[in-house]
Amino acid sequence: MGDSAMDKIKGKAKEAAGKATGNDRMAAEGKTDQAKGKTKDAMENMKKRAEGTRDSLTDKRDDI
Repeated sequence: MGDSAMDKIKGKAKEAAGKATGNDRMAAEGKTDQAKGKTKDAMENMKKRAEGTRDSLTDKRDDI
C-alpha cells in the first residue's frame, strides 16, 4: 500500500472519528489528509505521464 493510500485511509478514519465525537478540528484534519493523498496520486500520475512522453520522444529521435 502506497504512501498516498495510507494518507487517504488515515484521513477517512480521522474524519469519521471527528464527526462521531463532534470534534470539528479532527474532521477537518481528516479531510486535509485525504486531500494530501489525492495530491500525491496526481503527482505520481503526472510523473509517469512525463516519463512516457520523454520515452516516446526519445524513441522517435532514435528513428531519425
